[in-house]
Amino acid sequence: MFVRWLLALAVIILTLAAAAPATRASACVVTQGDRIVLAGQSLDPDVFVWDSAQRLTSYLEGDYTTEVVLHHTMLASPGTKAIAVGCKEAAAKPQYAKTNLDLVGVKLVEGPNRGRYGWVVADDVRRPDGKPFTPPSP
Repeated sequence: MFVRWLLALAVIILTLAAAAPATRASACVVTQGDRIVLAGQSLDPDVFVWDSAQRLTSYLEGDYTTEVVLHHTMLASPGTKAIAVGCKEAAAKPQYAKTNLDLVGVKLVEGPNRGRYGWVVADDVRRPDGKPFTPPSP
């Protein structure tokens, strides 16, 4: 009887342990539905909003042409309000950075591109009060 109880307890613990990684919170900088503000780094505060995460990744890796940038981005002024619609944790390895960056899917809620969707680098995402979610990348 004791062996059955111990075996059942072991199965329950193993099941919970296996389920724990699947239910842990994402380490992305934002979660779906977060209200955010777009603003680039201080030298160039405008933000490229890319039409696909793959093109943004290629751009960060240094694989792009001017034509691709012009045809596949929207330019968002600093302070443009948006809503996070997704996040890809550590999805891009910038050419000159030491760490991977999160990519954030956004829906623009103001400005000339209001209602359009796209992708931005997590470094260009701010809280509604303007403070960054993450420290700037080196």
